[in-house]
Amino acid sequence: MDKLKANYHHGDLRQSLVRVAGEIIQEQDVEALSMRKLADHVGVSRTAPYHHFKDKNELLCAIAETGFALQDELVGAESNVDGNANSALKKLPINNAAKSNNGLQELEQLVQRYIQFATNHPAHYDLMYGGKIWKQKLATDSLEVASRNSFRHWLNRIEALQERQVLSQDEPALRIAQVAWATLHGLCRLANDGVYIDSDDVMEMGKSAARMMVVKLSDG
Repeated sequence: MDKLKANYHHGDLRQSLVRVAGEIIQEQDVEALSMRKLADHVGVSRTAPYHHFKDKNELLCAIAETGFALQDELVGAESNVDGNANSALKKLPINNAAKSNNGLQELEQLVQRYIQFATNHPAHYDLMYGGKIWKQKLATDSLEVASRNSFRHWLNRIEALQERQVLSQDEPALRIAQVAWATLHGLCRLANDGVYIDSDDVMEMGKSAARMMVVKLSDG
């Protein structure tokens, strides 16, 4: 990766540091990243990154935060018309069998987007959900907020589908959201760890999981 020229405004340095650090761990790995290497790649003094991050862990947490923001964008948490991520979903008809097919398509789309994000951004995904930060209890406050908000977006989508009777109402929405996410996370980890190498097969497994969750409704 070529070093960046000093073509950013002063206020953009933090963003540049996070972006380039993300590129480094994507191309190599987390262990290959250092504050010194980052400074060299961006083209700033080796003390400059410390004006924005007290240490490497704080930098990694910032990268993970960008991952959550991108995941929310790609999965569609922000695709709404009135500030409620569920508004469009709740306005769809809920009293005919077509809702099951429509709901299945929506759930399959969510699943596909989630898997695509995880497999296209494995380094970010590993920081977002891996033990390097969470197991060691090293998450910054802002990362914890980003993580909770991201899951809340997912829960909102599950609640909307449950209200439309697309998903079972035998379990609380929170439990369904947890189990659905755990299923997707397991698939993504297996794919990113090289256990499943056929991306099309992984996507089909995700769609199968969506079909298993959808309630089968009669035409009446």
